[in-house]
Amino acid sequence: MKKFTFLFLLAGSMTYAQRNLTIEEATTGMRTYAPKSMLATQWRKDVSAITYLDNTYQNLVTRNENNQWKETTLLTKDDVQNALRAKFPQDEFNLRMFPFAYEWKSTNIMAFEVAGKKANYIVEFDATQKSISKALSIPSDASNQLATDAKNRVAWLNKNNIRITDANGKTIEVTNDTDSGIVNGSDYTHRQEFGIHQGMWWNKSGDKLAYYRKDETMVTNYPLVDFGTRVAEVKDIKYPMAGMKSEEVTLVIFDANTNTKVTLKTGEPKEQYLTCVTWDPNEKFIYVGLLNREQNHLKLNQYDVVSGALVKTLFEEKASTYVEPQHDLTFLPNNPNQFLYQTENEGYNQLYLYNTDGKLIKKLGYKDVVVKDLLDFDAKGTKISYIGTANNGLDRQLYEVDLKSGKTTTLTTVSGTHAASLSSNGAYYFDQYSNTTTPNEAAIVNVKSKKATSLISAENPYAGKINMPKMELVTITSADGKTPLNGRLIYPANFDATKKYPVMIYVYGGSHAQLVNNRWLGGANLFDNYMAQQGYVVFTLDNRGSDSRGKDFCHVNHRKLGQNEMADQMKGVEFLKSKSFVNPDKIGVYGWSFGGFMTTSLLLNQSETFKVGVAGGPVTDWKYYEVMYGERYMDTPQENPDGYEKSSVINKVNQLKGDLLVIHGAQDPVVVQQQSMEFIEACIKAGKQVDYFLYPTHEHNVSGKDRIHLNEKIARYFDLHLKNN
Repeated sequence: MKKFTFLFLLAGSMTYAQRNLTIEEATTGMRTYAPKSMLATQWRKDVSAITYLDNTYQNLVTRNENNQWKETTLLTKDDVQNALRAKFPQDEFNLRMFPFAYEWKSTNIMAFEVAGKKANYIVEFDATQKSISKALSIPSDASNQLATDAKNRVAWLNKNNIRITDANGKTIEVTNDTDSGIVNGSDYTHRQEFGIHQGMWWNKSGDKLAYYRKDETMVTNYPLVDFGTRVAEVKDIKYPMAGMKSEEVTLVIFDANTNTKVTLKTGEPKEQYLTCVTWDPNEKFIYVGLLNREQNHLKLNQYDVVSGALVKTLFEEKASTYVEPQHDLTFLPNNPNQFLYQTENEGYNQLYLYNTDGKLIKKLGYKDVVVKDLLDFDAKGTKISYIGTANNGLDRQLYEVDLKSGKTTTLTTVSGTHAASLSSNGAYYFDQYSNTTTPNEAAIVNVKSKKATSLISAENPYAGKINMPKMELVTITSADGKTPLNGRLIYPANFDATKKYPVMIYVYGGSHAQLVNNRWLGGANLFDNYMAQQGYVVFTLDNRGSDSRGKDFCHVNHRKLGQNEMADQMKGVEFLKSKSFVNPDKIGVYGWSFGGFMTTSLLLNQSETFKVGVAGGPVTDWKYYEVMYGERYMDTPQENPDGYEKSSVINKVNQLKGDLLVIHGAQDPVVVQQQSMEFIEACIKAGKQVDYFLYPTHEHNVSGKDRIHLNEKIARYFDLHLKNN
């Protein structure tokens, strides 16, 4: 009997024994250990019903008000596949899951794209009849496809040229440029800065297509060497470096009925940025934001579609630092003469209501809330909802603003990161959120009564399995003594306050990025937790210059990238050194891209503090970086020689004292390998030892299974030169 009891207890302890993450899990385990959630949630139009994918991804399930929000299956993957096979018997379909990126166009009609063996298809699917109501097919190698609202035409790219296919399968050639330096309709225009996410725009009627025509024939070719061939081959890309010749872009309107074109008269200089492209609802005009190359003067212009002539400038924005347009105009559904415009011009990215004469009707901003994701209008078109910041940028909440009164209502209330959306009738909102203590909660909430119907209350996926270290969010005052900064501290596993631990600081620090959030795991990745399990204090700080805190917070980096960012990171170091469990002689730093720049900057400028650094894809001198991003923050090398000199790490290699590992992708088209090669060459000339590792087949980051190799290399480097040294 005693033996049986011992075996039972042993089995029980084995079942609930916790262990550390493996390096493989630390790299790829975010999905394995993801808290239970609802994926691909969409409200159906005009009814109180929501749909989402089930846990198998094979079925589209629904909940609606009429059945007390109980889950039922609406459609299956086989329903879609059978409809595709019936509509296109000449092709073969083997869907692995229900189409993830579907969109409800009406109560019963959804739209999505699927790939067959022979072609790609853009379809409208009738959920009631379980049949395809409309469909367009394009070649399987087509890219950047964009269908009209009516799904009667689809524009797509054949390399650098535009094709349009109609519902009868007829295809017309919009452009026929044989020089690869002329690129039409591509979303990779102005290197996708300025909020650019597409290169073509249909009008509402679907008979006119606006598109970018990018001329980069005058831009210097930059060689990338492909080592995967028997004899290495050179692949040239166009890479305009700061202060050098840049691309010239125009906007063209193509009439699909007459096969005629007109180029908008956007004028001189030719090196300017065209963004915020938006069709007027009456389709007679199109709006374009013209930003000068200096990026400090924006004009919002209206153009005539027939002649391409400038009609008027609605308004202008100027700044002593930079103007950064990020969003197209959003016209009101019940007033074609008014639109919403987003700008951070007055401090925070917020909403402003204008009319088409350029008159400001109303400011719709709320406190210091930064609009992050503009959602939908209500059914009457009198209100609009959005996801915005709260809690010094740590939280994301759902807001709704009345366009007439300007009154803003905060709909979600629990502190955390909310992904939420209102039903089209405005009666309910779906809310899914997490915070540092809540893995995931999902509910349907009645807007008026606030009554919530719980859908998910996820358990901690690591409990009883993985020995996850303690994590807490901290607040540190910036180097200017004024600004609270958000930090994340992960304690070593099996923490002992009497011990002194080495530190790994994980840094990014650049614009449009935020590493610390009030969400599950605090925004940390599993590699951070893995390093804590190996005995490190792991720390991250979002310094000034990073995202979600407003214009002044970000623009502090203008013309002096890295300077204030480093000063704030050193405040983080002061915080760490104030902890009795931190070994002040064993502090290292790791980061990628801008974080690689920060890593090398800290290691060289603060050589007495940082003993180890791992810099991935680092910018080492901003003069080697591209025009659009680089000149926004630094101006040109000709205009700002002192700023470039101070931010460069190449001319500071003689200050290197610690151990530094530089990692780069040989095919990197973002931070070209020349950046790290120049740095390595300078180290050699200065007699400084530095470690260098190249991933031959990877671009700006290392992905797939090779990332396991990368993370193991980083962990070993810290162990060798910091923990065990």
